[in-house]
Amino acid sequence: MKKILFVALSVGFLFFGISAYIQSKGATKNKRVYQAVHQFSPWYLEKRFGGLQIRSKVDKDFKEKPSNMKVFLRFDALEKQWAKTHLKLEKNTIVIRDTKGTTLGTVPLKTDKEMQFFHSFYGL
Repeated sequence: MKKILFVALSVGFLFFGISAYIQSKGATKNKRVYQAVHQFSPWYLEKRFGGLQIRSKVDKDFKEKPSNMKVFLRFDALEKQWAKTHLKLEKNTIVIRDTKGTTLGTVPLKTDKEMQFFHSFYGL
């Protein structure tokens, strides 16, 4: 009976651990497009002893410390919010602009998967 209880508890904890990991993962990203756009994003993750925190390149006083389960989801939400005002799709090219409307850079979308990622992740 003790062996069965130990195995059942181990499987239960493993199941809950995997479930928590899956729930806390951010969205799947296209590496080339995301890295090109992310370099202009004002948000970055800072590793601290107590976990990760979200910081801003623009506002040095901005610190957001969501729980470890929500840090990647919140980071994605901040980037999507930023994208609504700073990214624009012109033909097959992403145009990245600052708050004044000046073009900072462009990223050409080469494949349909990159276009689908742009529409699904940034919602534009």
